[in-house]
Amino acid sequence: MLLLLQQFPSLPSSGAASFPPPFQNVQSAFLCLRDCKRPPLPVLSAFSSGPKFSNECHRVNCSRRSATVLCTGKRPRQGSRPKKRERVPQNVDLPAVLPKKKKKPYPIPLKNILQAARADKKLAAMGMEKPLEPPKNGLLVPDLIPVAYEVLDAWRILIRGLTQILHTVPIHACSECSEVHVAQVGHDIQDCHGSTSGSRKGFHSWVKGSINDVLLPIESYHMYDPFGRRIKHETRFNYDRIPAVVELCIQAGVDLPEFPSRRRTQPVRMIGKKVIDRGGFVEEPELEKHVDRKSQVIDLDTHRSLERFPPPDISEVPKIAQETINAYEKVKWGVNRLMKKYTVKACGYCSEVHVGPWGHNAKLCGEFKHQWRDGKHGWQDATVDEVFPPNYVWHVRDPKGPPMRRGLKRFYGKAPAVVEVCMQAGAQVPERYKPMMRLDIVVPESEEAQLVA
Repeated sequence: MLLLLQQFPSLPSSGAASFPPPFQNVQSAFLCLRDCKRPPLPVLSAFSSGPKFSNECHRVNCSRRSATVLCTGKRPRQGSRPKKRERVPQNVDLPAVLPKKKKKPYPIPLKNILQAARADKKLAAMGMEKPLEPPKNGLLVPDLIPVAYEVLDAWRILIRGLTQILHTVPIHACSECSEVHVAQVGHDIQDCHGSTSGSRKGFHSWVKGSINDVLLPIESYHMYDPFGRRIKHETRFNYDRIPAVVELCIQAGVDLPEFPSRRRTQPVRMIGKKVIDRGGFVEEPELEKHVDRKSQVIDLDTHRSLERFPPPDISEVPKIAQETINAYEKVKWGVNRLMKKYTVKACGYCSEVHVGPWGHNAKLCGEFKHQWRDGKHGWQDATVDEVFPPNYVWHVRDPKGPPMRRGLKRFYGKAPAVVEVCMQAGAQVPERYKPMMRLDIVVPESEEAQLVA
């Protein structure tokens, strides 16, 4: 509290002003003496907070008489700033769908890419080696090895839990496009872009879905030595295709006997884009002919998972759903952390992904203007959503209610397919998904939708 006292001379005892009750616990005070020839002005107008008693101050009603004025106010603390309210988003729009007849934007600004290329070219012109740090030089990052094992364990839990939930939660997939819907019946939103959607007036052709409709299978070639020989179009069948998340964990330090990986002790040396020392080419050790690699690590793949995992008890479904959504968040967190160090390439035109410093040379791209590139992929740095895609679906508030309508489309929210499945099975939705699900919007009736601003 601030105590301000203005004392003027020649104040008669009979004209003394009455003061408000004394204030207690005053932290600081000071006296200010000033002559006044006119009624005093409000002295607390400069203070923006705290109690103000300028209207309660009593003064002598005279034009040339002195007066004693007592006012109080709150002094702002030194060095303190007013706290800003944390803006919690209520409704968040999903990322815009990129057009297929255009290349994807670079995740790193093109200006930074060109600047790094000029710096490498300058060092190469002077004959100096390119400074490389792990894992860019082929060595492992010790701090990320436990993270890779955590991601692989969470990946197993995610596949097992999601398979068990799908025995109780129905999934519908369109046979003509990539639309997926989690409910008892498919929705009636006319947004199908399949080849025969014109004859169906945009309505989807719903069929029973599978786990691959919820957890999109993004595969990559497994390479024993990522810095070795590049995969050519003629030699593409010599390499196994495994989930990109598993290949990322293997290159980050996970040891799987079925999919061995070369562990270097000496770093790779480069001048510009040319490798001058990779420690020689080492062939992958051959396993026994009767051993099937994928049968040994079948729990890391979604192939025929509904046959491997039986349906659980109804009472255990909420617990399994919560473990599954926690594993989903763990995988996404770990992939994001690993990709900050380890290089992952993605095609700028299609969904092909390659884990390693360079992309492969297989001519398998059939997207926009692939004839100009002779079927080769347009490699660029990958994002987390390209390696571990969320696959957004409509959020259904009442799975057993009537199907969604096209006229109420703007009132519906979306969520990743795994989150939607686990939520309908009884799991708690993480806070960061609630704004995009639009839980605070009341869906009106079809007749009231036109009256909503």
